[in-house]
Amino acid sequence: MSDATGATRDNPAKVSFASMIGTAVESYDFFIYGTASAAYFGSAFFHSDNAVVGVLASFATLAVGFLFRPLGGYLAGHYGDRLGRKRVLMWSLTVMGVATVLVGVLPTYAQVGVLAPMLLILLRIVQGIGFGAEWSGAVLMAVEHAPERKRGFFGAVPQIGIPAGLLLANGAFLLSEAVFTGDWVWRAPFLASVVMVAAGMYIRNRVGESPEFTKVKSAGNIRKTPALDVLRRDWRVVVRIMALRLAETGGYYVTTSFMLSYVVLASLTDKQNVLVGTIVGSALGLVSHLAFGALSDRIGRKPVFLIGSIFTIAFGFPMFFLVNTGIGIATVVAVALGLLFSHDPIFAVEASWFAEQFPSEVRSSGISLGYNGASVIAGLLPFLATALYSVMGWVGPALLFVALGVVSTFAARFCAETAPARTNPAAARPADDVHAV
Repeated sequence: MSDATGATRDNPAKVSFASMIGTAVESYDFFIYGTASAAYFGSAFFHSDNAVVGVLASFATLAVGFLFRPLGGYLAGHYGDRLGRKRVLMWSLTVMGVATVLVGVLPTYAQVGVLAPMLLILLRIVQGIGFGAEWSGAVLMAVEHAPERKRGFFGAVPQIGIPAGLLLANGAFLLSEAVFTGDWVWRAPFLASVVMVAAGMYIRNRVGESPEFTKVKSAGNIRKTPALDVLRRDWRVVVRIMALRLAETGGYYVTTSFMLSYVVLASLTDKQNVLVGTIVGSALGLVSHLAFGALSDRIGRKPVFLIGSIFTIAFGFPMFFLVNTGIGIATVVAVALGLLFSHDPIFAVEASWFAEQFPSEVRSSGISLGYNGASVIAGLLPFLATALYSVMGWVGPALLFVALGVVSTFAARFCAETAPARTNPAAARPADDVHAV
């Protein structure tokens, strides 16, 4: 169909679904690395007799991928605003898929010595670039095809690709542990991603370009250096987005990746209980993201966001109290609740709320830089949580979890509402700061 300006729009449900499938594939690729880092890579790629040191080294390679996500975000933002959202989505999925499959065939430390972690780090860098390029194009395809008053809902659809990918990743490891032994336990999930990437490429290729980008291109408003323009003009908005994301992305990795290693280091319970809790939380997230996205169209982006950030503050210590009981079901509940109420409300509104901060000619660059800038900090958090645990015990990572919620809640105070149902987008904030999609 066409809008009033003549730009062609695919069915928003079709576009959102295609974006979600691709995001699920990329998330699967990225998250199996997090699980493997916590449970397997310490012994496979790093020669150490100290379990904590092995986990720290493994989490350091996990962090490397996050450090390079801003580069992927910069490239995706720049070319998403210059060449189109769809083209970036296709190459990001290809890059991510190739790197992930290659991890599955890497030699271990026992086979080639120090070359093994070097190759692992190299592929993690490539993964980080590919994953950093993914998010902005996926959510913008959904948001920019959506009706104005349903952007929150349709923007949340590709977001469920994250819990879907996480569900697939943890399910893959549970299945692999039941079927294989030795190195094949962690290799099989990486190798299986080749099938998922092929499916994602096929589905994404069947949707058209974003109508907003098409209008910008037709009007001759393509910027030569969109990402640099954002950094010069809208850097404050980028910093605010980074702060907003900390409770969601940082809290997520404390709840999942760190918790997976914590229960083993502290001899509390089987790591399978963390995986089950992650699966339960992710399954609930397939519905909760849509519910929170739709709710943001009715009551606003900020109130829904604050549900998540304030819960993060309140739940830091109770989450560890539950896990510290050593009871399997308590661990499952703690991890699932952390995902459902700390992560999901925030993540559900990020697509629409962040997109509404920038004009269409630099929108891809703006949200990519903010989103991936926060990932640099988030990628260090499992390492930091482990280091704090080694010094302060469980209180250290619990305080870290609470602090993330405080930062994001404080940042939300400086971000005005943008949902069309709650405010006039043109008057919501000064023209320099907020723009209608």
